[in-house]
Amino acid sequence: MSAQPVFAPWQARIFEQVRSALDSGRLGHALLFCGPARLGKRAVADALAAHVLGLDREVRSAQLLAAGTHPDFHAVSFVPTKDGTKLRTEIVIDQIRELSAKLSLTPQYGSAQVAIVDPADAVNTSACNALLKTLEEPQPGRHLWLVAANPLRLPATIRSRCQRIEFRLPPREEALVWLAGRGHREADAVEALDAARGHPGLASEWLDGGGMALRREVAKDLAGVAKGDLPVVATAQRWAGGEDASERVAHAADLALARASGLTDVAGIGKLAAWFDAANRTRDLLRTTVRADLAIAELLLAWRGTVARN
Repeated sequence: MSAQPVFAPWQARIFEQVRSALDSGRLGHALLFCGPARLGKRAVADALAAHVLGLDREVRSAQLLAAGTHPDFHAVSFVPTKDGTKLRTEIVIDQIRELSAKLSLTPQYGSAQVAIVDPADAVNTSACNALLKTLEEPQPGRHLWLVAANPLRLPATIRSRCQRIEFRLPPREEALVWLAGRGHREADAVEALDAARGHPGLASEWLDGGGMALRREVAKDLAGVAKGDLPVVATAQRWAGGEDASERVAHAADLALARASGLTDVAGIGKLAAWFDAANRTRDLLRTTVRADLAIAELLLAWRGTVARN
């Protein structure tokens, strides 16, 4: 990290603004990097951490940070469960207590320490109480930065003690130019950006990973199910049979939302909104031991009933 990473235009603007504010002492010890996922919040926070720690000027320290062993940089995220088979889905109190203990130590490579909690909106209630105590008792040269796509999940007491660094969707033309710079054809970029409702990070992910092709397939399946041309059970089994079941349901939910935005009938909009909620609940079920094909079949059957008269 001895050199600044290549940022998208909206990321570069925020980086320069925050770096200037940090250098002039206009920002406190606690920052909340917030905004939609996939806009580069963590990448900007990491680059700012390198700047604060002087790593953009000192090669050895930069190498330590790149290796994850810099003693003055602390990253808190999901850790493995006790049996080591998967990652936790929340940040727990022991992690925050350990972080607080590290921040109480004297910096080893200069006068600053930086800690990044990501995703901060996954900090559980007990850990939030410990985090609040750490925020309330800052020591000189200690920077505690939170990264959150859903900051409202954080208690107001924590949000109020942080200065917000807001990431917003960039202007459409800027997003299209950025997508073109990543090698995407204009027509593909326009289609993906429209599907992602102006979110360039999501559009790029879909274009790079085949997400747009999957979205078109899901749209075709939904149309077939609604008309009765596709059997619900067989379609559900096909959706559930791959590793992209959750992604398929997510696309389906988003397509329902897009369909609702084109309606003027209040009742029809309400039905689609209810189905959108049901789709998101189904995605949650897919992370449990519930049979995926049965959950998806129920959702698709409801889709047929929802759109049959709209």
